[in-house]
Amino acid sequence: MILTTLTVMLAAVLPQTPNATKPSGPVRLDGSSTVFLISEAAAEEFKKVAPKVNVSVGMSGTGGGFKRFCAGEIDVTAASRAIKSGEVELARKNNIEFVEIPVAFDGLSVVVNKANTWATSLTIADLRRIYVDGGVKTWSELNPAWPNEAIQIFSPGTDSGTFDYFKETVIGKDGKVRGDMSVSEDDNVLVRGILDNKNAIGFFGIAYLLENEGKLRGVAIDGGKGPVAPSPQTVEDGTYAPLGRPLFYYVNAASLSKPQVVAFVDYLIEKTPELAPEVGYIKFPADLQSMVR
Repeated sequence: MILTTLTVMLAAVLPQTPNATKPSGPVRLDGSSTVFLISEAAAEEFKKVAPKVNVSVGMSGTGGGFKRFCAGEIDVTAASRAIKSGEVELARKNNIEFVEIPVAFDGLSVVVNKANTWATSLTIADLRRIYVDGGVKTWSELNPAWPNEAIQIFSPGTDSGTFDYFKETVIGKDGKVRGDMSVSEDDNVLVRGILDNKNAIGFFGIAYLLENEGKLRGVAIDGGKGPVAPSPQTVEDGTYAPLGRPLFYYVNAASLSKPQVVAFVDYLIEKTPELAPEVGYIKFPADLQSMVR
């Protein structure tokens, strides 16, 4: 297993293809629903410069993408968390070597219905009480001044990197999440669920919050230094803690023998600093971005 990270120039890994060569053929990409917005935008833009390359973009979640990736089924997987040791081991067993490419930053946003006028801010301890197994069932259990109404809880599924990050940060690595939530690997399903219920709460990447600005409300999170609302600015300056996180692509090293994969990955690295802010994420700092060129 060779894990190439941010500290290694991608140019040293990617073969060089002549500019005169027009790539063709398929590129198979799957993974994170959070990163899907970047993947989809990149695939659409890449089609304009390489019309003979067919980039298929799936959205099976970070965990689902890693399962396919470590089995050698796809060329690239998108992830809203770093690869786990068990996934590294599975890749090793299948002789899959890979390149890790950090591409953007995200703020995992806790979101409520616009009609919810009470839960303007929550602490990490509050979130734990909502999402932990055996947790609170009504808003008034969190705060006696809040409505005595059942909380409708939404969450990404267990194949989601967003779920993994939230669980580890809020519940704890060995903690157990409650089993009576409405779950989906598709963030748009979570958005619709929260839109339809004034007592709903859920979480997903900040791009989906910004996409529904005026319809949903992001909750300010108190990580110990006072409540901070999710926004591109607070994610970028680090004050939206501890729910800020990096986003990644992982590339199968064997797929780098395919000119169309090389061309697409190179395009991803070049264009993501432009595409990420357009869909609501925060571009990687220029000094770090240059290290993966």
